[in-house]
Amino acid sequence: MNKLFKGFALAVSMLSIVPFFKVHDFYKGINGYAVMFYPLIGFLLGLLLYGAFVFLSPFFPPLHVSIIIFALWVLLTGALHLDGFSDTIDGLFVPKEKALHVMKDPHNGGMGMIFSVVFLLLKASSLAALDAVYLLPVVLMLSRFNAVLQIYLYPYISQNGMAALAKEELTTKQFFISVAYTLFIALLFHGFLLLFVALLVMFALKHFFMKRYGGFTGDIYGFSIEMTELVLLNMLISV
Repeated sequence: MNKLFKGFALAVSMLSIVPFFKVHDFYKGINGYAVMFYPLIGFLLGLLLYGAFVFLSPFFPPLHVSIIIFALWVLLTGALHLDGFSDTIDGLFVPKEKALHVMKDPHNGGMGMIFSVVFLLLKASSLAALDAVYLLPVVLMLSRFNAVLQIYLYPYISQNGMAALAKEELTTKQFFISVAYTLFIALLFHGFLLLFVALLVMFALKHFFMKRYGGFTGDIYGFSIEMTELVLLNMLISV
């Protein structure tokens, strides 16, 4: 039970800026539990965003509320996945033998910054156009579920960082617990179309990055989360 709680706390601290759980202690034996909780943390973050939407809607115009929710979205996640998105973009604009070195550089490149700004505009616009805001928890859950799938199923091509420990420690039991509760929540929200589209995004990214690098990195996990969120938001707008 102690490892379970520490894993949950680590997942919260890794995927959000919630101060109560700000630990970042990568103790041996808890990193697999942390990954197991990734989709749940996404769901809880989505609930916070939806709760803020419900609270603010009576007081402000819809567009302004959407911008506030988007700002909260970026702040609550600490722009962690956006940083991975930017680094991954930088890596795509250099020869692949230099890409991993470029992605590890703490300074953002020009292409990464440009694409990140465009991406943020698209994501903010998508949220502003979204009517089914109550599905935000499912969107955030499924995007992080994609990261769990990538960690468990595909090679990790760096030997350093939390993601390497997560890959090493994530057990089959923990993986299937994550799968089980994600499917259950998706069923409760009638979100199987969202799940199907999220899996399509995951397999498309898998095909691309396996071909380019032969595996994944922590930055690519962040890129995957951001891209999945954007695609799912636009799917909800179009249906």
